[in-house]
Amino acid sequence: MFFDRKDVSDDQLVHFYRRLLWPRMIEEKMLVLLRQGKISKWFSGIGQEAIAVGATLALETDEWIMPMHRNLGVFTTRDMPLSRLFMQWQGAKEGYSKARERSFHFGSPEHHICGMISHLGPQMAIADGVALAHKLKKENKVSLAFTGDGATSEGDFHEALNVAAVWDLPVIFVIENNGYGLSTPVNEQYRCISLVDKAKGYGMEGIQIDGNNLLTVYDTIKGVRDFCIQHQKPYLIECMTFRMRGHEEASGTKYVPQDLFRLWEQKDPIKNYEAYLSSIGLLNEESIQAIREEFKTKIEAELSLGFATPPVIPDTREELADVYAKKQESWQLTEGNWQPDVKVIDNSGAAAPGDKSAPEKRMIDAIKEGLFQSMQRHNNLILMGQDIAEYGGAFKITEGFVQVFGKDRVRNTPLCESAIVGSALGLSLEGFKSMMEMQFADFVTVGFNQIVNNLAKIHYRWGQNADVVIRMPTGGGVGAGPFHSQSNEAWFVHTPGLKVVYPSTPMDAKGLLIAAINDPNPVMYFEHKALYRAVSGPVPEEYYEIEIGKARQVRTGEDISIITYGSGVHWAEELAALYPEISFDILDLRSLLPLDYDAIRATVRRTGRVLVLHEDTLTGGIGGEIAAWIAEHCFSYLDAPVKRCASLDTPVPFNTELEKNFMAKARLEEMVMELMSY
Repeated sequence: MFFDRKDVSDDQLVHFYRRLLWPRMIEEKMLVLLRQGKISKWFSGIGQEAIAVGATLALETDEWIMPMHRNLGVFTTRDMPLSRLFMQWQGAKEGYSKARERSFHFGSPEHHICGMISHLGPQMAIADGVALAHKLKKENKVSLAFTGDGATSEGDFHEALNVAAVWDLPVIFVIENNGYGLSTPVNEQYRCISLVDKAKGYGMEGIQIDGNNLLTVYDTIKGVRDFCIQHQKPYLIECMTFRMRGHEEASGTKYVPQDLFRLWEQKDPIKNYEAYLSSIGLLNEESIQAIREEFKTKIEAELSLGFATPPVIPDTREELADVYAKKQESWQLTEGNWQPDVKVIDNSGAAAPGDKSAPEKRMIDAIKEGLFQSMQRHNNLILMGQDIAEYGGAFKITEGFVQVFGKDRVRNTPLCESAIVGSALGLSLEGFKSMMEMQFADFVTVGFNQIVNNLAKIHYRWGQNADVVIRMPTGGGVGAGPFHSQSNEAWFVHTPGLKVVYPSTPMDAKGLLIAAINDPNPVMYFEHKALYRAVSGPVPEEYYEIEIGKARQVRTGEDISIITYGSGVHWAEELAALYPEISFDILDLRSLLPLDYDAIRATVRRTGRVLVLHEDTLTGGIGGEIAAWIAEHCFSYLDAPVKRCASLDTPVPFNTELEKNFMAKARLEEMVMELMSY
């Protein structure tokens, strides 16, 4: 193995050796502890250390890295103490994730390391978002994401590379090609000659290098970093290497031909670099042994600290509290008094519907106004979505925005829903807010993993917030068929860490959108397409919030409660107008996660008869959750069984007559009468 030191000093060469050896010796100790049953699992990077160490050495310490399972060298080169790393691996509360995550599935904002999720590919889009943040702030920085040869077959790999290329982002993608995805060899994973060839398809530069040569890795990434900053372009690096252990220790290596181990043993990154430093007189047997003894002593000392942690005692209140990031209140001095930076309007009561003197606006105009005012208020708010710039979006909500705020902040995206959600998370790492518009709520399935596994869980896992709003044009009634009419809010209500809002009036639409953007947590904002231009109402012109998690009492009654949201609110009001002899109590939930249980309890107490109404299909809809909660907590108030009125358990049909029959509205009157006669 040939080492080209170029301008690396003697002291640096020895420093690099220490950085390279340290994770190897830690791993060797971890394998001993694994055999002793003192740790539960280990993903070994033995044989691949030069990539993680060389890459980390080549970056600035405040540049984000998105590592994978086998990148211990990233964590150690960023000087994360072994004692605390070991606490993490042990599942101790004193680790980096309060005992909530395993092995390397954690991050540390202090060290600019973003924790991975098991799905591998989503890491790369986060690097896109971080690089976009650097570009917007005009900082001379890059982000770097690792991936393996197996993950290059995932859609997230292709989406992330395409977005980085289209947006000219200073991001480095590093493929660690160790020949196997768990046990599947590369000849069963792809047919291109080399993975680096994929770079050409995305219009970016790429290079394949010896991933076991520390100086090659360091010099290449250092040079690529300069290229990415100077040209504001992404770069793909394929590092050829080999893992000397199994995918994880339990899987073994029987599927690997033994001659490969003999071949790659000769290419061991540490032995070869050690021999090189010895050949130029920087190391000898005595100095090598001294460093190893120093490290052995340090490992034992660090492990003694790591083992000395108390058992985890679960605290349910803390567990629940850490699911969401806490909103920081902002205050301003007005006429000599400190007041909240944004007014919160309480229009939750039936007797206080809001300022009726405010100008009338359609729901679509209210959403646009809330988004526009948020862009004015937050210069770090970035809008992303298909066709949202010059075209103004599929529903024209962002029409004219690009002329006011520019294309840096109003960004057309490729058809890469997963990568854009991931990029939104990456922007959060650098303190940005973002709004992504799903062209239709139906299309969210393509970005589902990023939402429910990355956005939703990241604060609970390692304290990083995801300041992201995803706008979801939803619902039927417009004859758009199965793929443009779904109501899929229940998917996200089931996911802790998300917030889900669903306004039914223009006033709430504006206030809830502003509140969602001001919230540091990921918010799924559902807006019903059929209500865009069909519903009008008073909307204050000021910048205001409607509190997330608080329902609105549409009308107060004594005979029957209808608990609903979205289009269901208008169906319920129409029915109530047809039957003035029935005293309807109508509750508009507005927020589906969290739910306003106090308001639900109150309406049940007033009437004793409850119908839960929603446009979503019956099975698995949120109506089932609400009905179950009422049965569990409000049974003594009930005079009849809780009933659910929902749409049919079929896809949404295209034909308008079939769609009318599909909708919950078709059965609403019958079910109300049935409940009243119980």
